Order: sequence, then structure tokens, then C-alpha cells
Amino acid sequence: MYRIKSFFNTHKILLTSIIAIALPAIGEMSLNTLLGVADTLMISHFIGPNALSAVGYANQIVFTLIFIFSSFNTGATAMISRTYGEKNYKKLNIIAAQSTSINLIIGIIVTILAFLFARQIIGIYDVSEDVFRMALEYFYIIVLGMLFMFLSFSCAAILRGSGNTITPMVITGIANVMNIIGNYILITGFGPFPEMGIAGAAWSTTISRMIAIILYTNILFIKKNRVRIKIKYMKITKNILKPLWNLSYPGAIEQALMQISFVIVGIIVSKLDTNSEAAFRILLNIESISFMPAVGLSIAAATLVGKTLGENDTEKASATGYTAAIIGVLWGIFMGGIFFVFPKQLLGVFTPEKKIILLSLTTMYFIGLNQPFLNYMIVISGALRGAGDTRSVMAIVFLRLWSMFVPLTYLFIIVLDKGVVGVWYAEIMSFLVFSIVISLRFKSKKWTEIRIDS
Repeated sequence: MYRIKSFFNTHKILLTSIIAIALPAIGEMSLNTLLGVADTLMISHFIGPNALSAVGYANQIVFTLIFIFSSFNTGATAMISRTYGEKNYKKLNIIAAQSTSINLIIGIIVTILAFLFARQIIGIYDVSEDVFRMALEYFYIIVLGMLFMFLSFSCAAILRGSGNTITPMVITGIANVMNIIGNYILITGFGPFPEMGIAGAAWSTTISRMIAIILYTNILFIKKNRVRIKIKYMKITKNILKPLWNLSYPGAIEQALMQISFVIVGIIVSKLDTNSEAAFRILLNIESISFMPAVGLSIAAATLVGKTLGENDTEKASATGYTAAIIGVLWGIFMGGIFFVFPKQLLGVFTPEKKIILLSLTTMYFIGLNQPFLNYMIVISGALRGAGDTRSVMAIVFLRLWSMFVPLTYLFIIVLDKGVVGVWYAEIMSFLVFSIVISLRFKSKKWTEIRIDS
């Protein structure tokens, strides 16, 4: 404890900088997660377990597509933060504009293909006819908002890379409030609006995402700020595309590996009964909320590491990564305690179903136990990405998912019949091993030698 206190006393200014960027980012990430959780809560309470499973499967596909194909934002953040540190604002705006163009093109293509092949995509899951029907109904509507999400993620990455994490938080907050209000009105049929059930949840989320991109457009396209997206810079050029691609393709592969692994785990879980499937979705939501501060710290680490490398201060860059990681671990220990002390109460927020609560209790303890390792790995990964070391992060994620997480999940659920808790047996083992691996990579400081040329 004394060593941690001494470390923070030595790095007070750095700690202040990290928190200043991380707090709004934490708010944004938490609100972004709550946008999905709002659907989960209301669908669970107003419609039922089948609808909850259906929404979970549909959203898993949507986020798989978005996270894979919006990975240019990883490279954009690294380039923008480095350029921001160099104080080259014209180049920063050129990178921002071309990154947005790429997201626009990819977003249109992915949206069209997802809509055309919706039935085949949802059909990969082994679910009941009722769950399939509801998932398809939800998916057809939610896909319409995918382009808005691609562009919103792009705009948020641009702002975060330049150190502005407050604006994305505010916009996400507004979208979140609109989604919750829309959910209540459209799911239940409030006032003159008809009761739309699962379709109402989908339309509410889609409309809220459209509102978000309207707000981002006003900030980045219309207002005259230092960081702007100018139409004249939106033509894609080789000198920006090449470094952006080199930094981003490992992130795209990483996200593909991660999201495909989640889909496969979802397929494995779909072999269980409906209550187990619903429990799995609820547990994922609870876990995703718990590590949002780590995601915020990861964003702060990426931004500040990139900026300090742009200023040629490698020692400060290293100290930034370690400071952010220590905060992440401390948060993980705190959240782990919450999971151990209040598991029933947390589950009760998400579902009134006693069977699902009882089914999930043991898993809550394992989620709590995993928190320090999970948080550490998220934050250190962000620091490495901010330095442009996206290839090593990709390799580590690949090994964690495909040498341990997915095979062990299959072993525990299908072979050993451990039920939904098997997912977290596999998760905690994989994070324990690979948090050590990624720590060794960061300690080597090879990431300080990476050049970002545009």
C-alpha cells in the first residue's frame, strides 16, 4: 500500500492528466453501455426471457460487425494523438476527415450486406423458432442504425485522440436519455403510440443513434473549432491511408478474432436452456458495466501515451501507462468486492426471475475474482495501441482467445457440463495468464521505437 501511495505522490501531475481525460471517457463508455442495458432491462421486465435472448443474439452480431469494420478508428486515434502532441493541427484535421470518409464507405457497405443477409446471419444460432423470429425482427430494425454508429464512433475517436473526452460523453448521455424515454413509449405503447414490443426497443435505439450523429455533425462539421472535419480534406489519399491501414488492420483482426470468439461462445451457450441463455446475457451486461472505468482509463492512456511520444518523452509515456494501469487494478479490486458482497442485489436489478438469479449467483463470484486481471489488461492494451503497437496487442489477444478462452469454454460447458459459469472459468484462466504476457511486452519498451508516418 505504501509503495502505491508513494508512486502516486511522485506522479501527481500525470495522475491529474489521466483522470481529467479518463473521467469523461468513463462517463461516455458507461452511458454507451447503458444504451444497450436499457434495452435489456426493459425487455426483461416488459416482454420476457425469450425476447431478452433474441435481443442479445441480434446485438452480438451488430457489435461484431461494427467493432471489426470500424477498427480504422484505432489507427486514427494513434495518429491524431501523436499529431496533436506535435501541434500539427492541419495534418490532424486531414487525418480526421479521411478517417470519417473511410468509416462512411465501410458503414454503407456493411449496413446493406447485413440487411440483405439478416436471415442467414441470425440463423447461425441454435435457438427456438420464437427466439429466432424475435431476433430477426429486432435485427432488421437495428441494422438501419449501423451507419450512424460507424460515424459516431469515428467522430468520438477524433475528439478523444485530441484530448476532448467531454463532448463524446455529453452526446452519448443525450442519446442514452432519448433511448430510455423511447423504450418506455414504444415498448409499452404510451399515449398515442402503439405497443410495439421488441420492435419498439429496436426503433428507440436506432433513433437515439441518429440523434447522436446529428450532434456530432454540428460539433465537427459546422462549428469552427481547432479540430474539424472539412469537406475539402475528405478525399482519401495514399499518404494518410497507408499509415492508417498499417496501424488499423491489426486492430481489425483483433476485433474480428474477439467478436467471432464471442459469437462462438454464444453458440455454445445456445446449447443450454433458455434460462441459462438469459442468465448469460444478464451476466455479460453486468460485467460490461463493471469494466467501463477501465475502458475510460484505456482511452486516457492511449491519448496521453500517443501525445507524449509526439513530444519525444518516452519516460513520461511509460509512466502514463503504468499509472493508468495501477488505477485500473485498484478499481478492479473494488468492483470484485462489490460482486462478492452484493451479487443477488445486482442480479435483481436486471431480472425479477428467481430461477435466473439462482442460476447466476456462483458466476458472479468468478466475475468478481477476474476484475483486477481484466481491468489491467484493458488499460495496458490501450497504452500500447496509443503508441501504435497494435500488432503485439493483436497477437496477445489472438493467443488468449483461441489458445485458452474458446477451447476452455467448450470444455467446461459441452464436455464437463458446468453450465453458464463455464464461460467465466475459461475467462479468468485466460486473463490471468495473458495479463502477465502483456505486462512483459509493455515493460520491454519496444513500443517506444514505433514510428507513425503519414
